Amino acid sequence: MTRAASRTEKIPPYLFARIDKKKAEVRARGVDLIDFSIGDPDIPTPNNIIEAMNKAVADPKNHQYPSYEGMYEFRKTVADWYKTRFFRRPRPRQGSRNAYRLQRRHRPHAMGLCGRRRLRPCPLSRLPRLQDRHRLRRRHPVHDGPYRGERFPSPTGRHPGGGAKKRQSSSFSTTPTTPTGAIADDAFYEKALAFAKKYDILLCHDAAYSEIAYEGYKPKSILEFDKEKRYSMEFHSLSKTYCMTGWRIGFAVGNADAIGNLGKLKTNIDSGAFQAIQYAGIEAMTGDQSSVAVLNARLQKRRDMVVDGLAAIGIVVPKPKATFYIWAKVPAGYTSADFCERLIEEKGIVVTPGSGFGEAGEGYFRISITMGEERIAEAMERLKSLAL
Repeated sequence: MTRAASRTEKIPPYLFARIDKKKAEVRARGVDLIDFSIGDPDIPTPNNIIEAMNKAVADPKNHQYPSYEGMYEFRKTVADWYKTRFFRRPRPRQGSRNAYRLQRRHRPHAMGLCGRRRLRPCPLSRLPRLQDRHRLRRRHPVHDGPYRGERFPSPTGRHPGGGAKKRQSSSFSTTPTTPTGAIADDAFYEKALAFAKKYDILLCHDAAYSEIAYEGYKPKSILEFDKEKRYSMEFHSLSKTYCMTGWRIGFAVGNADAIGNLGKLKTNIDSGAFQAIQYAGIEAMTGDQSSVAVLNARLQKRRDMVVDGLAAIGIVVPKPKATFYIWAKVPAGYTSADFCERLIEEKGIVVTPGSGFGEAGEGYFRISITMGEERIAEAMERLKSLAL
C-alpha cells in the first residue's frame, strides 16, 4: 500500500466535513436550513461596476492575455485609492510602479516572502487551511495566542521556545479580523512594528474588511504606521467592500522588495486577471461610493438583529464594530461542534463551530450576517424556543 507523505499526515481531519454531513442529513428530511456559515455577501455587485464590466467585455482589446503584473491603470487607481483612504497628506514621491503596490523611496532590509527561516506565526483562530498550507511546505506555524471575543491578541506573541522569533521570517495578522470581528487599536500596530524591527521580520497584514465598519469606526492600515514601508505589506481585496467575491480581484501594497518577490513568484505560477475585471475594479474604486454606505447600514441592522436575538436566549455578545461576523460563546456543557450540530438538528440553523478555525476557537461559534433580514428574523424566532 502506498504510504502518504509525512507532511500530509500532519494535517488534521477537516471539521467542516462533519458539519456538511449533518446538513445533508437534515436537508434529506425536508428541513428548510438557514445557513449562517458562509461569509459571502448576498447583496449584488453595484450596477455601475457591472456596467463597466459589460463595456470592457465588449472591447476586443480585452480579449487577449492580460499583463502578469496588472494594468498600469488599475495599479495607479489602487495607489490613488490608498492615498485618499489612508494617507491624508501623501508625499508627492509616492506612486505606483510595480504590480499591486505603492512604491517608496527607501530600500528595506533584506526581506522576502519565503526566507530560509521556516516558522510562520499565525493566531490560533486563523483560517485552518492557512495553517495546513504551512504544514504541507514543512513550515511550522507559531501561534500568537487565541482570539477571545473582541479582544485582539498581543502582536509581540506568546511563542513557544526561546528561538522561535529569531527563526521566523514573517508574521500574519488580520484587522478587522475573521472569525471574531476583533479590531486593533493604535498600540497594536505600534507594538507590531517594534516587534518586526527587533527581529527583522516582515509583517503581512490582511485588510480585506477595512471598509466594512459601523457607527463611525474607521479601520486603519498598517502602512499608516510603517510610513517608510520598511517592515510591512498589506493585502486587500474588492470582494467585501463592493460585493465582488466571485470576481477574484485584489492587490498587495507596501515593502518594495517583498512586493517584488511576490510579483516574481506570481508570474511563474499564474497569469494576470482578465482586463475587463480590472476595468470593473477601477470603476469600483473611482465611481460612486454610496453603495458602501448602504452596504454597511444593512449589515449593521443585521448585526443588531442577531446580537439582540442571541441575547434573548441568554447568549450575550458585544456588537462588533467591523466585519460581518458575530463571534459568540457556546452555552455551558457543549463543545463547539456539538452545539452547532444541535442547532442544525433541532432548529435547522447552521453556524460555524469556532474549533473549525483552530484549537483556540473551541467554545465559540461564528455567525455570518450575509443573508437577508427576513431569513435572519426567522432564524431568531426559531431560537426563542431553544432550551439551554
